[in-house]
Amino acid sequence: MIRAPSAAARRFRNEAAKRILLTDGAFGTMIQGYGLGEADYRGSYDLPLDQKGNNDLLVLTRPDIIAEITRGYLDAGSDMVSTNTFNANTVSQADYGAEHLVRDLNLAASRIAREAADAAEAKDGRPRFVAGAIGPTNKTLSLSPDVNDPGYRAIGFDELKDVYRDQAEALLDGGCDFILIETVFDTLNAKAAIVAVLEIAETRNQDVPIMLSMTITDMSGRNLSGHSVEAFTYMVRHARPLTIGLNCAFGADLMRPYLKEMAQVADSLIMAYPNAGLPNDLGAYDEQPHTTGELVGEWAQDGLVNVVGGCCGTTPPHIAAMAAAVKDLAPRAIHDHVSITRLAGLDPFVMAA
Repeated sequence: MIRAPSAAARRFRNEAAKRILLTDGAFGTMIQGYGLGEADYRGSYDLPLDQKGNNDLLVLTRPDIIAEITRGYLDAGSDMVSTNTFNANTVSQADYGAEHLVRDLNLAASRIAREAADAAEAKDGRPRFVAGAIGPTNKTLSLSPDVNDPGYRAIGFDELKDVYRDQAEALLDGGCDFILIETVFDTLNAKAAIVAVLEIAETRNQDVPIMLSMTITDMSGRNLSGHSVEAFTYMVRHARPLTIGLNCAFGADLMRPYLKEMAQVADSLIMAYPNAGLPNDLGAYDEQPHTTGELVGEWAQDGLVNVVGGCCGTTPPHIAAMAAAVKDLAPRAIHDHVSITRLAGLDPFVMAA
């Protein structure tokens, strides 16, 4: 059932028609800069395993840090901020023995982002938005983790769908405008998340805008499940996403040809948020804000994007540099939605009219 777009989706599209919008940058990179220890992560929670590195838990134990990071991105120019919930699902939190906290994590993260976004909008009148971030989990529906048993799966479609649904419901209850299904390395995982959100929309009888972001895993231009950018676009097109795009894996220079390919075939807004280049030998990112800004500015000059931001290694200065680079450039023109049969296995197939 196709419902009328939500008020937030209408506002977002209206703003995106005027200018290129900015989302935020990395949370993990910023959290690392605080040098937190086990006590910061654990707080007063009695959990069986070490919690250092469980960044999602900080929305409960150090909400001040997550709020400060979020405000930093808004001050740098972000029109939309995402929740610190990339691993706030029962599959990922099982690694920390914190599955029972999943709903609390998503509610708290949503409220932190919502409060910061609303305060920024109240200050200058510019609309701000909140995207509830859903990561891919550490399970894959398309591939077996056992090389000796290709048919084995560590999780089933319905089980993963329910994991996503629990997370998405809490994000929406906490005040998110959109659900961002990001870092899609397995297209089938993304489809499970899409079904979960569509079920929520049906139950609540309301539009729940979806944002989708694919991650390319190597220079072949495919994700881990083997789908090309164009094939991925066609496989999720039925969800009518508010935005579709790419994030992570590459810096803006290496991401460019794949972004161009997606921009040519997608009939949604394009959102792309690259890493700050490639990591060095120590796993850190050296690309400076002005470099990232210049590269993203070149995307905008060529009409490839509607929303830009940063992934691994990016910081508020990177977002500020992007904001300056795209300030006076026109957003990408959205293609009309044409009813034509587009099919995809690992590669696309378009049936001519």
